[in-house]
Amino acid sequence: MHISIAAEKLFSVLGFPVTNSLLMSWLAMAILISVALVFNRQASNIPGKLQALLEIIFERLLNFMDSVTQDRKKSELFLPLVATIFIFIITANWMGLIPGLASVGIKENGEFIPILRPMNTDLNNTLAIALIAVVASHTFGFLVLGFRAHIGKFISFKSPIAFFVGILESISEFSKIISFSFRLFGNIFAGEVLLLVIGGLIPFLVPIPFLGLELFVGFIQALVFAMLTLVFLTISTAEHH
Repeated sequence: MHISIAAEKLFSVLGFPVTNSLLMSWLAMAILISVALVFNRQASNIPGKLQALLEIIFERLLNFMDSVTQDRKKSELFLPLVATIFIFIITANWMGLIPGLASVGIKENGEFIPILRPMNTDLNNTLAIALIAVVASHTFGFLVLGFRAHIGKFISFKSPIAFFVGILESISEFSKIISFSFRLFGNIFAGEVLLLVIGGLIPFLVPIPFLGLELFVGFIQALVFAMLTLVFLTISTAEHH
């Protein structure tokens, strides 16, 4: 049984360390890019059954996003980022649950190191996605409201109260990054440890219900991350009063 909070280094590329969790993220990206290219080639003005199903799903997703943004134009603007975050996280979460994944590895200095590790059990990866979500919210804020209007939410000299509120808003932006990254990391890492412990104690049949639970948790965590990103995007592009 191998449990480590930090991701293990496998090799280096031009002095850049490549860990087993980073390798898993690259594999997830390769799969999603390949699927996207295949769907792009098969897309047509007269949709087939699969294309029609995808169009229905995205239309339902836009309708759901409308309930948050109250603006179809904003929903369409945010859809690529929100959908990408959701699909990427859920793909990585579910790939990490493939049976036998943690048993394939190498031995280094007498210690077993798995070649592939669930992407979101590495805080570096969840922190990177959180930074992308928060930076994107400010980027959209600048694009929609303009530089002065958006920065005025955080730096204001209209009154002492407005200045103090701006400081609190600035602190809350950093807390979003911490909250985002640790929520996803904590839930996925805890699930990975649970499966390893249960599988080590009773390797047959008993882990199956826990595996189903982790499939559900992986979906919920991806959905929560994507929806919170949508909420922050909506708030960031709203007029400040």
